Amino acid sequence: MREVLVVVGPGVAADAALLGEVAEREFAALGVRGAVRHVRDAADLPTVADGVSLVVIPGPQLRAPLGRPVVRVDVERADRVEPGPGVAHIHGRGIAGVAWGIRHAVHRTRHPARRVPYGPERDQWGELYLPGDVAGVPVVALVHGGYWRSIWAADLMDALCADLAGRGLAVWNLEYRRPDLHGWAATTADVAAGLEALAGLDAPLDLGRVAVAGHSAGAQLALRAVADGAPVALAVSLAGVLDLVEADRRWLSAGAVSAALGGPAAERDRRVGRRDQYGAASPLLRLPLGVRQLVVQGAADDLDLVDFGRRYARAAVQAGDEVTYLEMAGDHFDVITPGTPIWQATAEAVTAALT
Repeated sequence: MREVLVVVGPGVAADAALLGEVAEREFAALGVRGAVRHVRDAADLPTVADGVSLVVIPGPQLRAPLGRPVVRVDVERADRVEPGPGVAHIHGRGIAGVAWGIRHAVHRTRHPARRVPYGPERDQWGELYLPGDVAGVPVVALVHGGYWRSIWAADLMDALCADLAGRGLAVWNLEYRRPDLHGWAATTADVAAGLEALAGLDAPLDLGRVAVAGHSAGAQLALRAVADGAPVALAVSLAGVLDLVEADRRWLSAGAVSAALGGPAAERDRRVGRRDQYGAASPLLRLPLGVRQLVVQGAADDLDLVDFGRRYARAAVQAGDEVTYLEMAGDHFDVITPGTPIWQATAEAVTAALT
């Protein structure tokens, strides 16, 4: 049983009892021993023994320890924080970020991965998980969602990495620059470059058996990369945002599409540049992809996403693509939660397609 210590710095604007409740729920769910400790200052930071995962909620007066494998959680948005080597940074997710931080701390201890940069920027990397010392392993590249906002990161896909590797598949969990800080062109370029980087990895991968799977906004990025020519055998949408024009018109996630692409879909009939951008980015407008596809959708998800998934799957078939549409009970996160029936069915379909 793994131990986790959550350290809370002075001045954190959160109810201490609530932080403890969130932490205790995660300890129980993950099957670990854990504790929450509040400290007065940096001098009060505890010495942590080997075998203990450390999560630090620093607050305004405490700098998280650098140069050691800790997870830093800022409940507020903290784009300018440089976490330092070996420090994972989760921020802007509110009190729920504490739960995500504990999950990530436990995950990276239980399932070590090799991080490989594909560019010089901080968010240009992927983490490679291998199922064992086996040659010619099929690969699943994962593209996380989060409505293209920088508070959401590759840790969203931690559980899928472990599940897929346990099924005998290699996993490439891709991080990329998000458009709220770096612009749409940077995001698109990073996903393409991250998928291309698979060919240069020093690993026993079978690049003829590659799937790319994206969740939510990540599905849009994944399918757009396939439309642009990424060489994959299977493209998977997990609760994907597949119709960007309607997603913007319906103000999905408080205008996330317009914010990401730099302008509303309503302008696409008046401005050639905007029309080209939506036309290039929306998977529905890029059909046919010419690649086998699996479109997965939880029936209890946002009804607009259910609508997008159904209409996209029909349009893709009509365009000549080979498409399997899988709709089952589940919400937006059930499709990336191992143990749920919808993920079990998805994983079995992906494994069957690649092996």
